[in-house]
Amino acid sequence: MRADVRIPGRPALRWAAVDAAAWAVALFASVWLRYDFRPVRVFAADTWLVVVGIAVVHVLVGLALRLYGRNRARGTYEEAVDLTVATVLTALVLLAWVLLVYPPPVPRSSPGTAGPLALAFMFAARFLVRARATRRAVNTGRGRRALVFGAGGAGSRLVRMLVSEEDSPVSPVAFLDDDPDKRRRRIEGIRVLGGRHDLRRVAQEVDADLLVLAAPTAPAEVVEEISEDAAGAGIDVKILPTVGEVVGTPGVHDLRDVDFADFLGRRPVELDTGAIGAHLTGRRVLVTGAGGSIGSELCRQIARFSPERLVLLDRDESGLHGTQVSLVGHGLLDTDDIVLADVRDRARLDEVFDACRPQVVFHAAALKHLPLLERYPGEGWKTNVLGTANVLAAATAAGADTVVNVSTDKAADPTSVLGVTKRIGECLTAWYAQHHAGTFVSVRFGNVLGSRGSIIPAFTEQIRRGGPVTVTDPDVTRYFMLIPEACQLVLQASAMGHDGEVMVLDMGEPVRIDHLARTLIRLSGRHDVDVVYTGLRPGEKLEEELFGDAEERRATAHPLVRTVGVPALDPARLKEPAPIAATPLKEHMRGLVDAGARAEVSAGGE
Repeated sequence: MRADVRIPGRPALRWAAVDAAAWAVALFASVWLRYDFRPVRVFAADTWLVVVGIAVVHVLVGLALRLYGRNRARGTYEEAVDLTVATVLTALVLLAWVLLVYPPPVPRSSPGTAGPLALAFMFAARFLVRARATRRAVNTGRGRRALVFGAGGAGSRLVRMLVSEEDSPVSPVAFLDDDPDKRRRRIEGIRVLGGRHDLRRVAQEVDADLLVLAAPTAPAEVVEEISEDAAGAGIDVKILPTVGEVVGTPGVHDLRDVDFADFLGRRPVELDTGAIGAHLTGRRVLVTGAGGSIGSELCRQIARFSPERLVLLDRDESGLHGTQVSLVGHGLLDTDDIVLADVRDRARLDEVFDACRPQVVFHAAALKHLPLLERYPGEGWKTNVLGTANVLAAATAAGADTVVNVSTDKAADPTSVLGVTKRIGECLTAWYAQHHAGTFVSVRFGNVLGSRGSIIPAFTEQIRRGGPVTVTDPDVTRYFMLIPEACQLVLQASAMGHDGEVMVLDMGEPVRIDHLARTLIRLSGRHDVDVVYTGLRPGEKLEEELFGDAEERRATAHPLVRTVGVPALDPARLKEPAPIAATPLKEHMRGLVDAGARAEVSAGGE
């Protein structure tokens, strides 16, 4: 019981009076039942003394538990627990009274009968008040009238909050749920009037103009289907984020627009946090490309494992500023852990690595835009090939025991300059694994939603401008995943990776880019935006692959990670003169990849 007792406000005092009255009614009823409905004993002076005394005791206990606080939410689980505790303590006081006083002022059975009865009365009073508030909110139609899809825990918590907020701009008027056992039931005072296929009918019956998706476990195809139906009926759609995304109790402020990520159907990533913690906690970690989308998220997730030191390296000063703000709340850029450097500069890298002596290195710095690298392959050579070689050499010289090279699905049977440069990076990493102590692994995955320069921001801007949205081919497909889950799996792969292998992340099913574009147009509410097909660009595949045709994929201990071997490429080969012209340079890089593959085949034959 809490020692500090605060005087409640006027509305809370009403609840104290209600609870006192509940005890009074319960005690009178228990005495009346015990004495065979004889009113003489019910209205005896001793009975009145106990009724008043126990009512006062309950209110005092409730005050000590802050049951009648000014800002106490009514009808919550927490209030139910505290109310039960207060009732039990009050019943114990009554029990002591009737056992210690002789003759007892009321029957000794009263604590056992009056306590549960009083608690039932208190719960009933709160239920009636909440039901009345719910009916009033529905009938008055304050704000927007909303259908809530999902009559489970998330939906009921949301409805409870919407009803309790007097100035809420959203009024829940009906539930939709595909579970037939919930049909026609009332949950938090709101009726379940059908499933997702009844959306239009129910919306017309209750005059709803908003649909709230409160089913965090619903399959992606269900979310997409009901969103399309709502859009066709002229109903706006909002979604309640998952529990992990909501801070505190869900409310109207947590509702957000549906986006394409909700249609991906990505499974939650289950991490072996023990292995990752053992790999990162208390250790010195360095991340290249820390100002980019992947690098910055890697830094945020690594920071959760309390490394001894986390060094952020990038040549983009604005990117470093943004990452520091997300990590520590300011962007002063005034610590030695924020390093401005270019992976192309070997001497500068040696200086940085020698100063911080990282034990774990995540290499996420890269050029990634396929069309630009097709036009300027020399830039891809300098950053993605020579830059990766520089990082591997500097990490080895500094004594790093784990180096993780972030690669891409375009490295599988590469057809573009981007893919070839990343493939060479994988082969260089495999060579270091063979010739140096420590663990050297690459991690390969596809497109990430929301990354800087990715397709969704580009489509969104085209839609904002009124179109057209440009798609290369109606049948082109790509793999997508979310930035946080990609980085989580990179951390998992780093902790479990076998030396020299390429860890390939499960990207789910490929997504048609045409479908993505049309979905984003529909979600925007624009009906005047066209999709235009521009044709595949040089080096671009119609369908991306996670594995090359000759790569033997193997399972790992994690269900979302598989592994393949790649041929090793001696970094000394990079010192051979490379042609300057674009086309010969492309051929030179392909020759390096082919030479590594031939060397592996030859070694296998021996």
